[in-house]
Amino acid sequence: MGKGPSFQAKKKMKNSCVYPGTFDPITNGHLDLIDRAAHIFDRVCVAIARNQEKNPLFSAEERLALVQENLTSRPKVEVVLFDGLLVELAREQGAKAILRGIRAVSDFEYEFQMALMNRHLDKDMETLFLMPDETYIYTSSRLIKQVNNYHGNIKKFIPENVANALAEKLKCR
Repeated sequence: MGKGPSFQAKKKMKNSCVYPGTFDPITNGHLDLIDRAAHIFDRVCVAIARNQEKNPLFSAEERLALVQENLTSRPKVEVVLFDGLLVELAREQGAKAILRGIRAVSDFEYEFQMALMNRHLDKDMETLFLMPDETYIYTSSRLIKQVNNYHGNIKKFIPENVANALAEKLKCR
């Protein structure tokens, strides 16, 4: 993956978004949303939250590497780590929108509250909701980790590098 556009180039891109998440680990559902966003936006910034409050299985650096390995063939996509307010990162990235995935109605209430708070913090920042392909509608990182802990078959829901990393984590326990 290249360095991506310069700061000035990012500012000139009127059609870019930030797709934030913990991505612990990244799933095929996440990748599906990234591909959908890349069809809509000139540039997609996948923003990996360090978010130690969620007690992630993978370190931020491990999550970054797992995500980057799956995006090498997607030139419109860039990956960054971040702490702090999402709207500040989106502004720094020159994004006009925040992308959020919605799998079910239960996701909407939380995401709606977040979108309203982000709008309060930056009235010009829009939040767009996308749904993944129905194949991934019930897939979440949390469920992937739970099924993996009981040695269930999760390979069709995650990229191969993630399956290998999860197997390695399971061996270490």
